[in-house]
Amino acid sequence: MSSEQRIVERVRERIRDDQAQLGWEEVTPASVRRVAVAEVRRHNDYAFARGGRAIDDVDACVAYVVAQVAGYGPLQALLDDETIEEIWINSPDRVFVARGGVSERIALELTDDQVRDTVERMLHATGRRVDLSQPFVDASLPDGSRLHVVLSGIARGHWAVNIRKFLPGIRTLDTLVELGSIPREPAALLRDAMRDGQSVLVSGATHAGKTTMLAALVSSCPPHHRIVTAEETFELAIDAPDVVAMQGRQPSLEGTGEITLRRLVKESLRMRPDRLVIGEVRDAEALDLLLALNTGLPGAATIHANSAADALVKLSALPLLAGRNIDREFVLPAVASALDLVVHCAREPGGRRYVEEIIAPTGRIIDGACEAQTLFHADQTHREERRGRRRGERVA
Repeated sequence: MSSEQRIVERVRERIRDDQAQLGWEEVTPASVRRVAVAEVRRHNDYAFARGGRAIDDVDACVAYVVAQVAGYGPLQALLDDETIEEIWINSPDRVFVARGGVSERIALELTDDQVRDTVERMLHATGRRVDLSQPFVDASLPDGSRLHVVLSGIARGHWAVNIRKFLPGIRTLDTLVELGSIPREPAALLRDAMRDGQSVLVSGATHAGKTTMLAALVSSCPPHHRIVTAEETFELAIDAPDVVAMQGRQPSLEGTGEITLRRLVKESLRMRPDRLVIGEVRDAEALDLLLALNTGLPGAATIHANSAADALVKLSALPLLAGRNIDREFVLPAVASALDLVVHCAREPGGRRYVEEIIAPTGRIIDGACEAQTLFHADQTHREERRGRRRGERVA
């Protein structure tokens, strides 16, 4: 056993003793750090006196001990790295991260026990569980990052772990403009739409930046608006003076106590919202969203789709999952009249995320689909910029 690992074991023993004697209810990084500093100094004093190997980099050793005892072990350094936006483990010896939308495999090898111990430590504070009866879990970590785990047996060979980190830097449309994700004029259009109480749907593929865009849109709401959010797992980071955030709940071991997204949407209507926000629409809760929007309550949500037009088609189909008594003759007009804008996000191969198009439903149904007009398209903007440059070259 290495010197660092022996210090980890001694710190754990001291904390267990302190918990028993002093009645500590929670082990915090600060409390672990105090004990770790004392134990590293004790180790070095003993090493100097006996001619043993002392710890040269005290700060690094203390950080390692804190990560092992109060943090998330070998993953803590990755979680602390602000350039990393996502971490996933396919197997203990195959760990990947994403920076700027680009993935890479890193030189980190874990053990099955380390993966299990880290996941259990992450789930400890969330009230969620993963076991044979519940082999999938979605949970929100204390810093807002999202954890998703699939047990081995469902995933081949090893646990599959994905951590989508909470990145607080992008909160507003102005920030997205500065990053080049959206031009200034369409950003102003979206800002005015949110201030005017229009309903906006954000679409895109996985990792296209839908949740970031949704949070930026909601941050543009008037400060006096009461915002109620409903998510399966907390992901949205919204700065607002009057906001209530709710997430679903898994069933208990007895199969009771589950709180679905549909239930959250219905409960949110009793909370006097000025705007209803649903993190992601993927099932029958689309019906409850449409019913809420057609009462005059503005809303915002995300949906997986290949284009803005496909998002309208998908939103017109998902309510049909709510039951046989729901038909397209009811749903299509509801979608056409409820939504004001659809914002489609995309991601380039190099990782850059941007707004590809913005469309506005006209309220009419043409050939069994919601008609919409294009307000902005990134390709058109690029073509106009190229034409402007060519005109400038000819003048020169």
